[in-house]
Amino acid sequence: MTDINEDIIKETVDALVDLGLADVGYVYVNIDDGWHGERDEQGFVHPDPAKFPSGMKAIGEYIHSKGLKFGIYSDAGNFTCNCYTGSRGHEYQDALTYAGWEVDYVKYDWCFTTGINPKEAYSLMRNAITKAGRPMVFSICEWGMSKPWEWAGDVGHSWRTTHDIGPAFLPVPVSYNAEGKRNWRPQSVLEIIEQTAPLREYAGPGHWNDPDMLEVGNKITVDGIEYSMTLSEDRAHFTMWCMMAAPLILGNDLRDISEETLAIIKNREVIAIDQDPLGVQGLCLKKEGDLQYWFKPLVNGDWAFCILNAGESDAALDIDWASLEVDDALSGRKTSFSSVNYSVRDLWNPDAPVTNTLKKGTGRLKNQYVINTRQTVVPSHDVVTYRLTPVEKN
Repeated sequence: MTDINEDIIKETVDALVDLGLADVGYVYVNIDDGWHGERDEQGFVHPDPAKFPSGMKAIGEYIHSKGLKFGIYSDAGNFTCNCYTGSRGHEYQDALTYAGWEVDYVKYDWCFTTGINPKEAYSLMRNAITKAGRPMVFSICEWGMSKPWEWAGDVGHSWRTTHDIGPAFLPVPVSYNAEGKRNWRPQSVLEIIEQTAPLREYAGPGHWNDPDMLEVGNKITVDGIEYSMTLSEDRAHFTMWCMMAAPLILGNDLRDISEETLAIIKNREVIAIDQDPLGVQGLCLKKEGDLQYWFKPLVNGDWAFCILNAGESDAALDIDWASLEVDDALSGRKTSFSSVNYSVRDLWNPDAPVTNTLKKGTGRLKNQYVINTRQTVVPSHDVVTYRLTPVEKN
């Protein structure tokens, strides 16, 4: 939250490098709400001198010395969400300040913005950043309130599609305070997937749907109840963010991280799905009960294929490839299970004794394809994830 200081930031930077996370692509260190101090007589903002006595320029230099990039946070209103100094009326000053600190990334929040037009406010800060002369990733964070996917493609590099996420796979129950006002609750993984999946046409290289940060390995207390996710849920959460071509932003404390969590967020082959240069958000092809079948077109004719089990029971199934042919108008890509063999790699169990290729089966359907004879089991609140690569034509 806002309990941050320069020592915590430096420790996080060190952990990012020491844990090998920088090596797999986590290169931005973004300082969120709580760093602001006061503005000086000329209106320029300064960091909290107690939290950041060395100043933000020094923090940025430390981050850059490790080969990483420096991110900062502000708000389009008079105050940030935790009532620190906002940027309203000081957009050009703040952008110039960030450029002087050699900032590489700006997250711009949306609290205390009553009466402000979001497109105009975010365009104003975009213009200020451009004028400041230093390239910065511009992250729009107005929680999808004004459908930013419809207008933000030339304003920012990403835009939030939902309200704030929490480490909950299933929806968190709604509760009310003594005055009858609805309490804040985070959105769950499944809720965010449902809201972000239909927006794939708006995403692409340089402009991304942002379903909020990753909650892998995190926990939170809401109304006295602690929420966290199982390893299966963490794996499903991470995979689906990669299938949706989402920005991968770690939201957990890297100074206290388990090996199991580390193994999930460092899976290079799943990260490669997210970072694929084709830049196409995945498609939910169909749903059958609690199962969701997802495809994501990749470079060189490859496909990522994922089955998400949102149900409470494990699901055993034979994959009927004839029913899963994809004709994706958005990317102009088609699968060819009836005429092309694909090599298959299980991205969460790469050493498992599974198949190597999709081959024509002898099942009851003429064009049925199976992964050899192995029945696929998708555990509850988990995924199976394959990379399909064309290897030969019949």
